[in-house]
Amino acid sequence: MSNVVLVIDMVKGFLEPGHNLYCGDESREIIPRVHGLLTRERAAGSEILFISDHHDPDDLEFRIFPVHCVKGTEEPDVIPELSEFVTGDNVIPKNRYSGFFNTDLEARLAAGTPDKIIICGVCTDICVLHTASDARNRDYPVEVPSDCVASFNPEAHGWALSHLKDILGATVL
Repeated sequence: MSNVVLVIDMVKGFLEPGHNLYCGDESREIIPRVHGLLTRERAAGSEILFISDHHDPDDLEFRIFPVHCVKGTEEPDVIPELSEFVTGDNVIPKNRYSGFFNTDLEARLAAGTPDKIIICGVCTDICVLHTASDARNRDYPVEVPSDCVASFNPEAHGWALSHLKDILGATVL
């Protein structure tokens, strides 16, 4: 099989101003680069999977972070700039940091045995990192294009890129 691209939390709740966990204007700068990555990978025959925060209104995560991406609101929806890549079945809802926790991601990857997993999106130091860690713990080769990930915390973003490369063994481009 070819590659699988995991697009982490490129949703309205994180990337459109006015939402509780808006990642900021700098995070929006990755959108055209992610679009380019998805265009190239789709042309190469890669599978594209959107991993999207979808929380119940009383989710325990809201003890740590403000209420965000509640099911039934627009916040879990993929941003319009990337909607052309959304098919009927390639959005995987998650309710924790890792795209593997309590989802069918592991089964979907096992069915296709990708050559590598490319991870892009937000936030580098939270959901990107935890999803990459779980992929590496399952022995998948992981690639993270550093210009296609972002966070609202620049210092944590830099730390996460180093951790991805030096500790998890991901290829950070």
